[in-house]
Amino acid sequence: MSIILNSPLDMHLHLRDGDMLKVVAPLSATSFSGAVIMPNLIPPITTKDELIAYRKRVIDASKDSAFTPYMTLFFKSTYSKEFLTQVKDEISAIKLYPAGITTNSDGGVSGFNIDELKDTLNSMSELNIPLAIHGETNGFVMDREAEFISIYEMLASNFPNLKIIMEHITTKESVALLDRYDNLYATITLHHLLITLDDVAGGMLQPHLFCKPIAKRVEDREALREVAFKGHPKVMFGSDSAPHPQHAKEASFCSAGVFTAPIALQLLTELFIENSNLDNLQKFISTNGQNIYNIKVPKKRVILEEKSFIVPKKYGDVVPIYAGEEIRYTIKEIK
Repeated sequence: MSIILNSPLDMHLHLRDGDMLKVVAPLSATSFSGAVIMPNLIPPITTKDELIAYRKRVIDASKDSAFTPYMTLFFKSTYSKEFLTQVKDEISAIKLYPAGITTNSDGGVSGFNIDELKDTLNSMSELNIPLAIHGETNGFVMDREAEFISIYEMLASNFPNLKIIMEHITTKESVALLDRYDNLYATITLHHLLITLDDVAGGMLQPHLFCKPIAKRVEDREALREVAFKGHPKVMFGSDSAPHPQHAKEASFCSAGVFTAPIALQLLTELFIENSNLDNLQKFISTNGQNIYNIKVPKKRVILEEKSFIVPKKYGDVVPIYAGEEIRYTIKEIK
């Protein structure tokens, strides 16, 4: 039996830059119609010229694939309405990082003082520019996302016309929050649908499964699966696929990020079939993202079949999830 996925989207993707971009961009561009590209480079993308130049590098690295990079800016509370008006047609969202909370986020927001944020957020509301957020505090690692709930509530209630994307949610509390505010939406990663903290550190430490937000408990994973499998209209697939060279993962400082992009569609297909929800996979990997972001995407048909596939041990110098292991589905054809 063949499984057909139409115009799959990755609504949260890290492509990095330079040589790493050249390695990983084709791996997403081949099988996805588009992706929301994260701006946390060094230095981060904060100007129109930087944005346009980075988009060109992404397109060039994608090697003529039918792939649209949906670009984002790194949030600054100093963005004026005039600037946002000028850049509006070049971006799909602005990404807010709490300062120092994840990779290349040192220039992010500290304190979440509403008086300091309101001018930019009001302008974004008026211009219909979504705000995507890495929602974690700097508290105890297992509580960081749950502690951020009050900030989501503050932003959602004070800026009711601002579309807010809770990125890569990992907890049952975040899932519950979705239906309490009309303007809250979420991305969910593949790896948070697959693993818990026990997979990361319950036995031998697995550095290639270490990410931020860190994987949580079984009950949190089950809450994520429930909304994804039922095709909840406010959740969409965002891989948060985050490549790091092998030496940066297999080290005492262990960079945070799980690399899933090359096999994401195969593993999602397997997961949804195992849970008898294949009919809702199209919503999760395309339809919901198109509706939430109000975007049009290139047409692409990805045809998968049940045929064993051995995950490569490395792509360039990046080790993927399940490296060297056998998975059940493979991509047969892309039209």
